[in-house]
Amino acid sequence: MTTNPVFPTPFERSGVVTPGLPILPYGVERYPVQGGGSRAVAIRKGDEITVQDREGLQPVELVFFAPDGMSDAGMIGAIGGRDPKGLKAALVADISGVKVVNALEKSGFDIGKADGILVFPEGSRAGDYTSFTASCDGLLIVCAAGGEMDPHEQWAPTKIVLYIRRADPKAAKGIVSPPEPMAKTLADFNIQPGEAIPYEVKAGQFIQVLDVQGRECSDFQAFSLSALDKGLEREIDPTTTRALMGSLYPAPGIFSKYFSSDQEPLVQIIQDSVGRHDTFGLACTARYYEDMGYPGHVNCSDNMNSALTGFGIKPRGGWHAINFFFNTLLDETNAISMDDPFSRPGDYVLLRALTDLVCISTACPCDVDPANGWNPTDIQVRVYGETEDFKPSIGWRKTPEADLEETKKTGFHDCFARHTRDFVEYAGYWLPNQMTNHGAIAEYWAAREKAVVMDLSPLRKYEVTGPDAEKLMQLCVTRDMKKLAVGGVVYTAMCYEHGGMIDDGTVYRLGGENFRWIGGNDQSGIWLGKQAQEHRLNAWVRNSTDHHCNIAIQGPLSRDILKGVIWTPPQQPSIEELPWFRLTLARIGDFHGPAVVVSRTGYSGELGYEVFCHPKDAKEVFDAIWEAGEPMGMIPLGLSALDMLRIEAGLIFAGSEFDDQTDPMEAGIGFTVPLKSKTDNFIGRKALERRKEHPQRKLIGLELEGGIVPSPGDCIHIGKPQIGEVTSAVRSPILGKVIALARVDITHAEAGTELEVGRLDGDQKRLKATIVRIPHFDPTKERVKGNYP
Repeated sequence: MTTNPVFPTPFERSGVVTPGLPILPYGVERYPVQGGGSRAVAIRKGDEITVQDREGLQPVELVFFAPDGMSDAGMIGAIGGRDPKGLKAALVADISGVKVVNALEKSGFDIGKADGILVFPEGSRAGDYTSFTASCDGLLIVCAAGGEMDPHEQWAPTKIVLYIRRADPKAAKGIVSPPEPMAKTLADFNIQPGEAIPYEVKAGQFIQVLDVQGRECSDFQAFSLSALDKGLEREIDPTTTRALMGSLYPAPGIFSKYFSSDQEPLVQIIQDSVGRHDTFGLACTARYYEDMGYPGHVNCSDNMNSALTGFGIKPRGGWHAINFFFNTLLDETNAISMDDPFSRPGDYVLLRALTDLVCISTACPCDVDPANGWNPTDIQVRVYGETEDFKPSIGWRKTPEADLEETKKTGFHDCFARHTRDFVEYAGYWLPNQMTNHGAIAEYWAAREKAVVMDLSPLRKYEVTGPDAEKLMQLCVTRDMKKLAVGGVVYTAMCYEHGGMIDDGTVYRLGGENFRWIGGNDQSGIWLGKQAQEHRLNAWVRNSTDHHCNIAIQGPLSRDILKGVIWTPPQQPSIEELPWFRLTLARIGDFHGPAVVVSRTGYSGELGYEVFCHPKDAKEVFDAIWEAGEPMGMIPLGLSALDMLRIEAGLIFAGSEFDDQTDPMEAGIGFTVPLKSKTDNFIGRKALERRKEHPQRKLIGLELEGGIVPSPGDCIHIGKPQIGEVTSAVRSPILGKVIALARVDITHAEAGTELEVGRLDGDQKRLKATIVRIPHFDPTKERVKGNYP
């Protein structure tokens, strides 16, 4: 067994690297398998089969069937004789297992007689892989075996990757092949560059426009068929759509519809794996190419004119259209320009027809600018039936080269859906924004006066285990892990070598060699795994985010609500005994109830707790807490109210108060960098020592006059020069004034300093402001400590 195989590599040409376009060696295919899931792949004689464990400690089960239904591990040169229990369980429990079951039934294979193979029988490290060679044709079934993870435990199944190196490379899936359809198709056709194809779609049916090879644009237009029958042309009108939706283009969620000029909704966007399109420019025209010196160049507008004549639609000199995947840029001089599309191979948009339509799609032929990455390629269009159940989704990738993930529902999603339909995408998950019968201000006051419950499940959780777990954490975070007791929780920063922040988060110590990192982004967990490998530490870092969903119960009554719900064993602290930044291993109700981890932590500036459980138990956990809390005035809280609470409390947020150019001192959390008491080296220490000795910027609080709430990024001035910028701002209900967090030059960071916040162009409108201490509310944190008046 070796480590770190280099299969996919970023595309590179003449010094330009595009990690979002990973390429494989000729004849190699890649199949990701999610933790707890399975996959079936057809194998030919001589094919090389490689299984890679991405995070370590993941058992993998293989089964190989010959065409006659015989199963023998020796057919791929492996040792069998094992009952593939994990695979059998996955076929029952995992959605992807349905496809495997269908493949087995179609081929007449009996999984009960399968000769199971266990890969990595002695455990594995991140990146480990092993290979086999097929001696005959057959069907390979792969399973990343594993089941549900108890919140008290630290092992959950994680993703593996299967690579097939074809003995006959010509038989491999080529780079021009589109992915498998999402469901049974009513229409499925390929559009080559320079083509436009019209098609009819009935109300309720779905349209998928798919960029096969990546970096290719596709003009889309849809006409109301009922209007055409009346002799009227009523197609998608970009200006009307922007006005009604309040954005440059619709996105999955509430504001998701495209309208005609008569304000009739024509299509709704259900899924979008790219998030970057154009509604301003025309489809490319003959004049565009002529003005660039390319007369006679094939263009989308002329192609659309020709294709639409059969429907009685009049030709136009240039078609306004929804240009999917086109990357429009607007600079500070208001000039419109373009760059390569964001779309990767297989990216797509999925639309739903809201009325009977005549549609048209193109594959743009432009090869004289970056519109198609200088290399026009094909577009695939598929139409699915109205009975399909496609869920709203915005594509999410942990890193530029990572596999696409659909927007997920948290384990508590359906519980909050009882109170609102207003969900927004947050870090790959749907989270409630405001509650229908409350609204942000009512939710805010409930947190300050009674109690609220909020969904924080998208927080990233990574299990850090092994003999060198403490050493790894000591290396990667700024706080001193040697001083963190078992059962303790500590808030800390994680930095790069130059001192810029990767993330802030909390470390839970579950045992001497057991830690749980909880942060805001996946990059922090990926960084931990990278450092474990590079420093050759005997530690494992495994993603457990989808096995730990968590709600926060915050507010003056939070302790009273939970003390009657949470049962703790004698060796664990009760809710009433639990101090600030400690955790307890508990259950709901009694000894037999669902397992939970409860910590006295939060993000509200109030007394509060976070309750972690497995998604399978989420409804039972929520209902128990709701039953106790609702009579006491507890209500659900969404992201809008949470932002108000955290700004008042001076709590920082990634992308606002910090990024990878900001050190913890500049982010206002210098207390997480104990350079004197922590004597061990850690990543970024030298840079932080230098930055602390020579500070440049400081996070400060502002009180503003005039009642106008500034926007993040607004410039801050003393006279003419800019000396800082606003990071977050809100109208504080409890203080009755507009407040903000801001970062300014250290020269002008003293409390009492009078500043001006620039609006418009920064000079034509100024808001008077004064620097104040942060937090703005409860600066001594008495409420968080539970010391209410």
